[in-house]
Amino acid sequence: MRSFSRTRVVLTTSVVALAALMAACSAPAPPAPPPVVQAPPPPPPITLSSSIVERASAFRGYMARAGAVSPTFQNGEQIQASLKVGASYEAKSFMNGAVAYAAVLALQDPTFVASVREVAANPTQRQEMINNIFSNPSYAAVFKGADSAAGLIIDTVGNDGLRVYRAGKAVKQAAYDVQKSTWSKSSVVDRDGRLASAKSLSASPALAESADVAVLQQASTGGQSLGLTPRAAPAPYQPVVIRGLAVAALAALGAAGDNNLASIDALSGDWATANCLNMAKLNLYQCLAVSKPHYEDIFCLGQHILIDTGACVIKASGATLPPEPPPPPKAEPAKKTVAKKAPAKKPAAKKS
Repeated sequence: MRSFSRTRVVLTTSVVALAALMAACSAPAPPAPPPVVQAPPPPPPITLSSSIVERASAFRGYMARAGAVSPTFQNGEQIQASLKVGASYEAKSFMNGAVAYAAVLALQDPTFVASVREVAANPTQRQEMINNIFSNPSYAAVFKGADSAAGLIIDTVGNDGLRVYRAGKAVKQAAYDVQKSTWSKSSVVDRDGRLASAKSLSASPALAESADVAVLQQASTGGQSLGLTPRAAPAPYQPVVIRGLAVAALAALGAAGDNNLASIDALSGDWATANCLNMAKLNLYQCLAVSKPHYEDIFCLGQHILIDTGACVIKASGATLPPEPPPPPKAEPAKKTVAKKAPAKKPAAKKS
């Protein structure tokens, strides 16, 4: 009896355990943990090489100084000082500076920058667009807001060129007006030296000012704005605009840093504008080589530095050159007054 009871207890315990095990197996499995989704990497920051910003500042500084040249000359020293101001740029770096400044201006357009940054958020699309822009700068014009960013470039760079152009017109007129003063007809001292100086200044890139560099650096990376109002400008665009948009787009894609500088230099060149600037300098050298009195140096300054350089910048930006005033009307030759002959008298009647 005692053995039977012990067996019964063991069987009962086994049945209970088995029931518990079956109940556990029939219960629903706990839900699997959600998959870990990694957030996409943030787009790279807006990057513009400090060298590019310095070029932009150098260009902006030159245009401001050249546009402020005064036509009120009192002596030869003032003329020579203004010649040094005007001749102080090297054509290639000047062209690169114009594109760099255009890029800073394009980065002031929030719609354009935001549109580019959308592509920058996708690593594959970002790299594809970078390659496209380096192979063909016009790709930058496909982004939303490119038309208003282009308007900023055309208006700002074009107005700078127009200011220099108009200063040249005033200086050129002064070359004629100043001839009323005796000193203006005196010969220039050290003519060969001032020609050599003009050539030397033309071989050295213009320098930037540190305070202006800081302003443009902040403006290019989303800091302090330059306070410009965008205006939509329809395509097609001229070289400075296309290349400025391209460098700005590369900056918004994080691809305009120091490691991209060589590629951006190649992208910034434009044969037509560089040729225009080189011709302005060659004409200046020829003018100074034959110029003798002071008033002829004023003409060289007005025509071949200020007017020619300003016109190159205006054309490269796509702005409009002001119309030339019509030539003064030619004086009509004086009409000869032909004295009328008195009518012949009738012969007197013969007396019979």
